[in-house]
Amino acid sequence: MSFILGITGSIATGKSTVVNIFKQYGFSVVDADIIAREVVEPNTAGLKKVVETFGSSVLCSDGSLNRKQLGQIIFSDTKKRQALNALLAPFLQEAIIEQIKRASAVSSLVIADIPLLYEAGYDKYMDQVAVVYIPEDLQVQRLMKRDRITKKEAQKKVASQLSIEEKKKRADIIFDNQESLSSIRQQIFSWLKKRQFL
Repeated sequence: MSFILGITGSIATGKSTVVNIFKQYGFSVVDADIIAREVVEPNTAGLKKVVETFGSSVLCSDGSLNRKQLGQIIFSDTKKRQALNALLAPFLQEAIIEQIKRASAVSSLVIADIPLLYEAGYDKYMDQVAVVYIPEDLQVQRLMKRDRITKKEAQKKVASQLSIEEKKKRADIIFDNQESLSSIRQQIFSWLKKRQFL
């Protein structure tokens, strides 16, 4: 039976870095962001639902989703963001659980890379949850630098998710990403050794 490790964090905490380290060790990764893009590809039931709810202005001329347009709509409106999440949740959940099952057949450890893991209730499907942690002020700084946005815009994006401090409280494992890449590598290596995956 595979061990399912959910990995989450918050925007700009370095979750992708952590997931990539697990990939380098050869463990299967189920990536919710990729699945989220797949469930709204042209001619999918997911995209049809999005258009029904938000209108055809969220479509590009080729029939694909205009992510920038949709992003502008949902980031400034909590109710619309919640509506989008609720709309796509069944499609996402079905696909994520299916991919976890498939990955479990070939890997002793399956990494479920799910940004909104707690918000969407995926923690119940995990054996443990690891949170990639940095304090909120550092999160804002990294986001400003990464996305070349203002402090206010960065704070708004950070505030749109469950706080990193709340996620940290709920986590089984905390990977602290305030220091260097070698520090985070060492934390992951230690956890893998302790759990006898290496």
